[in-house]
Amino acid sequence: MTHIIPWLRRARRGDRAVSRTDYAGAVYGSLLAASVIAASSTAGKFPRFETVVLLLVTGLVFWVAHVYARLAGERSVGRRIDWPQVRDVGRVEWSITEAAVLPAAVVAVSPLLGLGLTATGWLALAVAVAQQVTWAYLGALHASASRRSAALEAAVNLVLGLVIVAAKVGLSH
Repeated sequence: MTHIIPWLRRARRGDRAVSRTDYAGAVYGSLLAASVIAASSTAGKFPRFETVVLLLVTGLVFWVAHVYARLAGERSVGRRIDWPQVRDVGRVEWSITEAAVLPAAVVAVSPLLGLGLTATGWLALAVAVAQQVTWAYLGALHASASRRSAALEAAVNLVLGLVIVAAKVGLSH
């Protein structure tokens, strides 16, 4: 989470906080995690384990895809991509993968909470949507938006999350 929480990550030179964080990746990764949870079935021998693996692998695959797309899309004509550039873009986009960790952890610890498979799915989905809304709000504030604008961005992300919830409800019946 050090890539998306500015006060946890320090600049390489000096002790001042890094000013740019990638809240977009965290919001996108949370939306992706919510989609994976909503679409995953409880079929299989080990549904919790399979959901955790699916969340983490999907986060990693989308991270790689975003790194590649950004490197290819921002490359200057005739210029080769170098490893420091790959590392820097990978670091910025890592929040996509990080956003899958909390919902995956919820699924992993759900037996300790006494939750069945259905309740686990709903709790993990709620956590993914809640973190999506939170990152949208914090990202807007970090970009110096007013609290009203930040609340509007959070509301838009809540609607997006609720669309996924509605899809899960529709597919569950």
